[in-house]
Amino acid sequence: MTLSSPPLPPAALEWLAIQNIQTRQQLLDCGVVTAFLKLKAAGHTVTRRLLFALEAAARGGHWRDLTEADKAALLKQLTEHPPVSLPPAAEERARFMSLARRLAEQAAAEGEVPVGAVVVKNGEVIGQGYNQPIGRHDPSAHAEMLALREAAARLGNYRLDGCDLYVTLEPCPMCSGAILHSRIARVVYGARDAKTGAAGSTINLFSDRKLNHHASIFGGVDAEACASQLSAFFQARRQAAAED
Repeated sequence: MTLSSPPLPPAALEWLAIQNIQTRQQLLDCGVVTAFLKLKAAGHTVTRRLLFALEAAARGGHWRDLTEADKAALLKQLTEHPPVSLPPAAEERARFMSLARRLAEQAAAEGEVPVGAVVVKNGEVIGQGYNQPIGRHDPSAHAEMLALREAAARLGNYRLDGCDLYVTLEPCPMCSGAILHSRIARVVYGARDAKTGAAGSTINLFSDRKLNHHASIFGGVDAEACASQLSAFFQARRQAAAED
């Protein structure tokens, strides 16, 4: 069912369409509070009445039908929801993830698990890295950690406010902790990591309100190509082991 006015004002319908939210199901899939925060992140003036109207649209009714308990529950969700940012532009995502994939290829060439990462500030790469725990004899030498270290040295500050991190694989708990500590604004990753992914696959450190910083997460960017790098690497390693 297509969203309509009422209960939503015409301007809100236009704003939602830009975020690819045009039907009731798309609104439900996104989540009312998340959709509201996306509109806020896009620079639109949003009010509590709009939040209530979004909830009414998701239910197929009118905001006046909401009870005081309904409204209180929505406002509670709003205060507990992690911050929401809009993703980088599609051209930026493609360009910087391509660079991260090239770094992952370098890791594979050195016998390391192929993961690459870059830190970007104002459209400029200020840090990059690829997996090197074997070569460096360092369990912390993941792609993200090395990229964060280089970026911090470049800026002369461990706090990387306003920076984005692109990485070919969903960050693990160690890297996620460093990302949060560095105040990275947005994390864009490629393939999911069902075993150690800490951005939603096994746990989600980025959504834990008990932590004092939250980065916005955008997963699945160039996911198939990133996953193919990993599967090809492990297949080649299994084949080599079978031939020994």
